[in-house]
Amino acid sequence: MPAARDVGGFELAAENTVRVAIADVLPLRMVRPELKSAKKYAQIATSIREHGIIEPPVVTRQRGANGKYLLLDGHLRIEALRDMGETEVVCLLSTDDEAVTYNKRVSRIAIVQEHKMIMKAIERGVPEQRIAAALDIEIASLRVKVHLFDGICPEVIDMLKDKDIHMNAVSILKKLLPLRQIEAVELMVAMNKFTASYARSLLAATPQAELVEPSKPRRIKGLTEKQMLLMQRESAKLDRQFKLIEQTYGNDHLDLALVNGYLAKLLANARIVKFLTQHYAEILTEFQKIVDVKSAAA
Repeated sequence: MPAARDVGGFELAAENTVRVAIADVLPLRMVRPELKSAKKYAQIATSIREHGIIEPPVVTRQRGANGKYLLLDGHLRIEALRDMGETEVVCLLSTDDEAVTYNKRVSRIAIVQEHKMIMKAIERGVPEQRIAAALDIEIASLRVKVHLFDGICPEVIDMLKDKDIHMNAVSILKKLLPLRQIEAVELMVAMNKFTASYARSLLAATPQAELVEPSKPRRIKGLTEKQMLLMQRESAKLDRQFKLIEQTYGNDHLDLALVNGYLAKLLANARIVKFLTQHYAEILTEFQKIVDVKSAAA
């Protein structure tokens, strides 16, 4: 049995592709008219006309519907093919059957995926001029995209594979040593902030020794040297707190789940509820709040 591999965050069986009718592919979200009029959609459509599908869409079989598939990734690519009059497409078949969990992950092409597509086109011998025309950008901009992740460690690239990070933020990360790059991106993921301004604040909070060029003085607009030193101390404190929370989160969550289950059983007993109502009404109120919060989260 071929080993599974990971493509864009989806677990896929090696060489597991399937040719399907576009009419049999059910999208998990609709492509809004404003997306189809955006520059990104035009780039994808032009790229498909010039080079075909470089990164196949990802699908999974729809339960209870023979020959039907759910589209996990590649909504714009499928829409572009449909607009071109195509009726079939070769897709990668996901081995994960919980397709609904991918709904929140499907979005426009992440910058890492775009970089991968460009590099594949170059490996196939496609001229720079054709790639630039397909993406509707200048050749100089294409070359910037080609070298965008030079100096970024593989662990960080993997962490950003499905994140919409700004190009300028990637350039700022290049100024950090690999271990600090990983720490910075972990904070980005935890805060769900991938902007250049946030990356710049992380740079300001980085000790000089963790920079690629530690001897080069940093000049960050709007911040004095004293403010940057203060940010470094606060960042170090935040990192320590973050790691402590990360270490205890699993056990804390398990304890909370057990407590919640126990309280739910107590509150299902009418005699206990009656007793608490008569003698400990304030405790009953707090118990109900805990159970209600957990139910709402579920």
